[in-house]
Amino acid sequence: MEKQPKHSETADEILFKTKEWIQKAVIGLNLCPFAKPSFLSNTIRYTISNSQNTKELLTDLKSELNTIVSSDPLLVETTLLIHPYVLDDFLDQNDFLDEADLLLRQLDLEGIIQIANFHPQFQFADKQIDDITNFVGRSPYPILHLLREDSISRIVDTHPNIDSIFENNRKTMKKLGHEGWLQLKR
Repeated sequence: MEKQPKHSETADEILFKTKEWIQKAVIGLNLCPFAKPSFLSNTIRYTISNSQNTKELLTDLKSELNTIVSSDPLLVETTLLIHPYVLDDFLDQNDFLDEADLLLRQLDLEGIIQIANFHPQFQFADKQIDDITNFVGRSPYPILHLLREDSISRIVDTHPNIDSIFENNRKTMKKLGHEGWLQLKR
């Protein structure tokens, strides 16, 4: 079911909160050891979708996919498609990933672009909703993250132990706890 969240932030406020989340959580907690270079070099493209339904969001996603593949990676390494007005339920966003993957196939971008998701209600399938380890994927707004596959391959090839990231994130979040997460958001 799609409905508009009860917030009325401006695009600048949405962008500010998203960048603040990247700085404090993603980079600050080292949840993604690869985010800092892109953030500091300003090669993350931020797009705020005004979509009110999944059809509109698919149109915006298609546009962003075309933009990232036609852009120089030195200028646009990755894209965050922030969609605060649609898919405010995490399970709906998870279901939408099937449509996003279909779009990748239709555009012949499988193996070129990968789509990850972040959400205010992010939840691993094997975890309870309030499990602190879910917060690894919790963003201030629903987000589709478009990543270049060749960048991922380069990172995997150069990281000493790529499998350790997931476990390190779980440990970080457990150590931080719910109170620490709340403090981080201030």
